[in-house]
Amino acid sequence: MTVGRGGLNRIQWSLAGVLLAVLALWLATAPFSGLGPGVFALRAPSLQGTGMLAMAAMSVAMVLATRPVFFEPWLGGLDKMYRLHQWLGISALVFAVCHWLWVEAPKWMLELGWLVRPARAARVPSAEPETAVSALLHGLRDPAEGLGEWAFYALVLLIALALWKRFPYRRFFQTHRLLPVVYLVLVFHAVVLTRDGSRTQPVGVVMALLMLAGTVAALMVLFGAVGRSRQAVAEVQATGLPAGADVLQVEVRLKSRWAGHDAGQFAFVRFDASEGAHPFTITSPWTGDGRMVFLIKSLGDYTRQLPALLKVGDLLRVEGPYGCFNFVSDRSRQVWVGGGIGITPFIARLQQLALRPDGKAIDLFYTTATPHDGVVARLTAAALAVGARLHVMVDAVDGRLTAERLCAAAPGWRKADVWFCGPAAFGKALRRDLLAMGLPGRDFHQELFNLH
Repeated sequence: MTVGRGGLNRIQWSLAGVLLAVLALWLATAPFSGLGPGVFALRAPSLQGTGMLAMAAMSVAMVLATRPVFFEPWLGGLDKMYRLHQWLGISALVFAVCHWLWVEAPKWMLELGWLVRPARAARVPSAEPETAVSALLHGLRDPAEGLGEWAFYALVLLIALALWKRFPYRRFFQTHRLLPVVYLVLVFHAVVLTRDGSRTQPVGVVMALLMLAGTVAALMVLFGAVGRSRQAVAEVQATGLPAGADVLQVEVRLKSRWAGHDAGQFAFVRFDASEGAHPFTITSPWTGDGRMVFLIKSLGDYTRQLPALLKVGDLLRVEGPYGCFNFVSDRSRQVWVGGGIGITPFIARLQQLALRPDGKAIDLFYTTATPHDGVVARLTAAALAVGARLHVMVDAVDGRLTAERLCAAAPGWRKADVWFCGPAAFGKALRRDLLAMGLPGRDFHQELFNLH
């Protein structure tokens, strides 16, 4: 993961940038000027502010859900883009809850006798003449408030389900497709209830553009247009279990156009329309012959069933390629660490280097809890073919790979950059310790590979 100045990575910079920009534009309208003290005086501007922040976060998250590849170089790959999408969703949920509390909490405080409702001030006629559009929007306020409340409850439920790691992927795919509908309802809510004067101010213009982009993105998701230009049909050529019963190898032949891919990139593979597309690393280099290989570990109900379900001749849809885990760097040495099924991008890279060497010195660490002779033999042969030093570590025998052990086994690590693919906690600990030992943050590249 690329890390920026001050220890903040690009995901954090992007998240903070979106929220702070909207917050600054809103505060520039002086929403609290001239207000008296008290909860009810603060209520209206606070509703506007929390609502704008929630909609801004949701709008950018909706755009990222369309997998726009032009953001990949800045964010470091689609895996990082989806992590930003996740944090934007969490931020939207937090601001939406705050918005809802500003609606409901004063009512509860009145009922408990903690507050006294202030006398209603006389309504000051607007200096702007009412247009047909503003009259229409004013007439829609009641339905906008009612629909917005129900959409809020749906938003809380759907985001909670999306964040629940044990929620089945098939159900995640099905329920997550309801979020664009909820978003469109909230856009209606926001457009109707935005104060008339705010619409022509800079914050109003920015919010209008964000919600327009989010609306287009939501419609793309609803009508299945996401990634359509990057999809290809493929036919299953062979399947097998070369790495034991829990890892399925699937070899396919593309039957339609594919732009090619770099070793280390991944694709979304749709075996079943009702299941949705799953991301898998492409475990073969691109040679132009239409052949593509995937190694699929049994991590859930569906992937455990694939060996019995998938047959030679079956058609599937492949979308991609995505990701920036492409081994591009200016270092003369590289250290690769593959944990378990995270070895897949390194297998592809070794095969690519056998065809097109790049002259870099390589130390490859393969750590696994369940070694398989076939995988180790394959890795040994591939590493030998390109002159890479292979270090196989079995957890039960050799213990966990640490930064100290890595540096001792690869003494040239100070002149290298590190490429890691494996369990997130393992990568986080390894990165922390290597940076503490002097590795620059920009030289640690990690495939997050957790899109749910």
